[in-house]
Amino acid sequence: MNAQGSNRPVDKATQDVNDHPGVRDGWQKSMTPDGAYDRTEHYNKPIPWQYLREADILYKKRVWREIDTREKQNVAFRYQGDENSGGGMFIEILIDGIKRGKIKAYSTMDDRFTTELKMETLMEQINGKNDTVYVEDPISGQQVPKVTHTDFRPDLITKFRLKEDWYFDRNVGKMVVRIIGIAPVTDLLNDDGSYRGSKAMFWLYYPDCRDYLARFEVYNPDNDIVRYTWDEFFEARQFASRITKISNPFDSKFEDIFGGDARGKMEQLYESQRTSEELFNKEHDMWVY
Repeated sequence: MNAQGSNRPVDKATQDVNDHPGVRDGWQKSMTPDGAYDRTEHYNKPIPWQYLREADILYKKRVWREIDTREKQNVAFRYQGDENSGGGMFIEILIDGIKRGKIKAYSTMDDRFTTELKMETLMEQINGKNDTVYVEDPISGQQVPKVTHTDFRPDLITKFRLKEDWYFDRNVGKMVVRIIGIAPVTDLLNDDGSYRGSKAMFWLYYPDCRDYLARFEVYNPDNDIVRYTWDEFFEARQFASRITKISNPFDSKFEDIFGGDARGKMEQLYESQRTSEELFNKEHDMWVY
């Protein structure tokens, strides 16, 4: 009989999560049932993807989009975590999966997963890095080296990039969306704390992440008892995002086409909306024609 009094056997994947203290260092699980009701164990698995044959695909388009975690609909990405969500933010769940060998990280040189990220590079991003700066010695007045450590800050992960394939499957008669890759994007700050830019940390092959993400639940701001798993969250498209690129002969992003100034950013938003509507209408067009 398990801790909740159920005779149902606990599979290894669920047991791994139950036994894990949390995805964030220093986070501790409650030593008593934290709630007014008897919560049973949840046996979550990824939603099975329907098999796709190339002969059944009448239309395909590759799309890149960006999720801004500071938007209201994306608050789940910034939730600090509890007993049911792994005790950490979404980025900390991903990093925990990488550390435990459940997820493989790839270099940001491209998004085709051609180069596995070196462990030393990965750990530098995850654990922070040491920097040497020269400061004035108050006694001698000379410049002396001082080693400082910059810790990894999950709150600086403000965006996630997605790489997707959109298909029209004639067997089901509708557009099918498959997420292919996901990349966390961290903000870069100057010494004075001002924003300098952003960069992707690594790319993850999303189909290989689904089993691990299905083990953790997503914070629901409307109802604490009704929660998706992270796999269900992405499959149900419960996030807000904007398209930043669509497959084209020059492999150009909207930013490359319209520029990065204020007017260019506005044009990027318009193009993102236009592309979204085009994909939405394509399903209707395939039925008509």
